[in-house]
Amino acid sequence: MNIQEIVTILVNSGISPIEAKIEVKMMIEHYCNYTALDVIRGVKLDYEKLKIVKEKAQYRARTKLPIQYIIGVADFMGSKYVVNENVLIPRCDTEHLVFRVLDAIRSNGYKSILDIGTGSGCIPCAIAQSSDCEITSVDVSKGSLEIAEENAKRLEVDKKIRFLKSDLFKELSGEKFDVIVSNPPYIPKNTEVQKEVTFEPKLALFTEDNDGLEFYKRIIPDAKNYLNKNGFIAFEIGYNQGNAVYELLEQAGFNNIMIEKDMAGLDRVVYGHA
Repeated sequence: MNIQEIVTILVNSGISPIEAKIEVKMMIEHYCNYTALDVIRGVKLDYEKLKIVKEKAQYRARTKLPIQYIIGVADFMGSKYVVNENVLIPRCDTEHLVFRVLDAIRSNGYKSILDIGTGSGCIPCAIAQSSDCEITSVDVSKGSLEIAEENAKRLEVDKKIRFLKSDLFKELSGEKFDVIVSNPPYIPKNTEVQKEVTFEPKLALFTEDNDGLEFYKRIIPDAKNYLNKNGFIAFEIGYNQGNAVYELLEQAGFNNIMIEKDMAGLDRVVYGHA
C-alpha cells in the first residue's frame, strides 16, 4: 500500500485528482503526524497509521462526508479550527471578509466588533488574532457556540471574545459597536447542493426565502441602531447577491458602499459605513 493507492480511492469516488491529493495530505498530517519536514528528512510513514488513512479514505469515498468532519479540524487563515456537524466548515471565501474587516479596523481605529452568526468562531478568532478589538459573537445555535468557545480557547483569544446565544440583535439591547460583520445563511431554500454540503447544518446554510436575502433584510434595517457613529458593516454574500445587498444598505442610509470580488472573480463581500 502506498499514498497513490489511497489517492486513487478518492479519485474513483468522483473527487478530483487535485482535491484527492490535498485530502490525503490532510489525513496523513492528522493521523500520522507526518509533515513536509518529515519528507525532507526521509522519515518513513508508519504502516499501521497509513492503514488508518486508507480506512478513512474509504469511508470518505463511501459516504461523501467532508474531510474536515472526518478529521475534526479545518484550516482557516493559517490556524486550525475544531469542526463538527454543528458548524459550517470555514472556507477561504470568508477569509476575504476577514481581511476587509481588518483593513477597516486598522484604517479607522475601531475597537469593538459584533459578529453575527459565529458558527465555528473562525471570524472573531481570526480578527482577535490580528487586532486588539473586543468582540461579541452571537449565534442561535448552542452547539455552534460550544465549538466557537472551544476554538477561541485553543487559539488563546478567548479573553477578547464574548460569546452570546442570541437571535441576531435580540439579546443586545442598548449595545453599540464600531463594526458589524456577518457571514449569514444565503443559499435560497430548495437549492440543490453537492452531497458534501448536505452534511453541514442547514440552519447555517439555507434561508426560507427564494432569493437568499432573508438575513440581510433582517440585519440591515436595524444595524444602525447598534453601530457607533462612522461605524462599519460588512457581509459575505452569494455570487449573485451583490447588487441586492448594496441596495438594502443604501436604503438603510449607509454610504461608501462597495462590492468586492473573490479570487474567482465572483461578488463575495459587500460593506459600507454608517
